[in-house]
Amino acid sequence: MPLNIVLVCPEIPNNTGNIGRLSLATGAHLHLIKPFGFEISDSRLKRAGLDYWKHIELTIYESIEEFYKINKDKNIVLLSSHGDKSVWDIPFEDDIMLLFGKESSGLPAEILKKHPDNLYKIPLHSDHIRSINIANAVSVTVYEGLRQLSL
Repeated sequence: MPLNIVLVCPEIPNNTGNIGRLSLATGAHLHLIKPFGFEISDSRLKRAGLDYWKHIELTIYESIEEFYKINKDKNIVLLSSHGDKSVWDIPFEDDIMLLFGKESSGLPAEILKKHPDNLYKIPLHSDHIRSINIANAVSVTVYEGLRQLSL
């Protein structure tokens, strides 16, 4: 499994559905960390993921603490508009964990503070925007990883 997409407390079912579809298209494993802003059975989640949802490799965690306990030995990188390094500089490797925060507020500050060396951002070329849609951010990051890994 080349890449792992990790969504911390996703809020919008359509975004999560689109990211699930992307994970299947790219061979990535999707990890969802509760609490969610929707029910996993939400029709909008299924609609965005079309009939692909049943084929997605999915792991669900009850909390961020459970995620870190289970994945303590993994290479985890954080994507945030607060990062100083560019997504183009992530040292992608097989089985890397790409951690994305919730749509409204991103990753919690305590997580950002614990991992400042693993914090990356997608370059934005306008002062009039704080971030891009999470589904777009995941797409940019995953395809850059696949490009670097030549998969």
